[in-house]
Amino acid sequence: MADTKVRIPSMPVESKARNKDTMTDGAPKLSRQELVRLLNEDLSREYQAIIAYVVYSQVLKGAAYMKIATELERHAKEELEHALTVARQIDYLGGQPTVTPKPVKSSEDAEEILHFDLANENETVRNYQERVRQCESLGEYGMAERIREILAQEQEHQIDLATALGNDVAEVTSQEERA
Repeated sequence: MADTKVRIPSMPVESKARNKDTMTDGAPKLSRQELVRLLNEDLSREYQAIIAYVVYSQVLKGAAYMKIATELERHAKEELEHALTVARQIDYLGGQPTVTPKPVKSSEDAEEILHFDLANENETVRNYQERVRQCESLGEYGMAERIREILAQEQEHQIDLATALGNDVAEVTSQEERA
């Protein structure tokens, strides 16, 4: 019996090669300096949250708000831990942690205060979801895990506030990010 070689035609393979200057989703890969800038924005938002939670927890009045006021005090302490973690990551990257908070909105209306807070948490969750991807794109997997831990607590804050307002938790991830 003669040796016969069977040739299997090759199927075209779709190339998933990417430019080294882009992330897997096609977005431009950022530098460590840009990550420091973005983390400093996050740190400013954490300072804002600390101030807001301290003030809001003390000015919410009435039986309907006593439980959420206590919860906001707990959130203030957690936000301080987040600020320390983010500042540590900025220092690790060779940056200087900012000392400036984002502006804090104020109101005499309890429900409006909770809406301000929920909007801030929604923005924070959206930003930290992006930060996790950015850290991973730079190979900073440990940093991504620290940010994930913060993100989990921020999502709990989102749930607490949405529940206090009788709302569902808003979807803050875009369709492209979920794909």
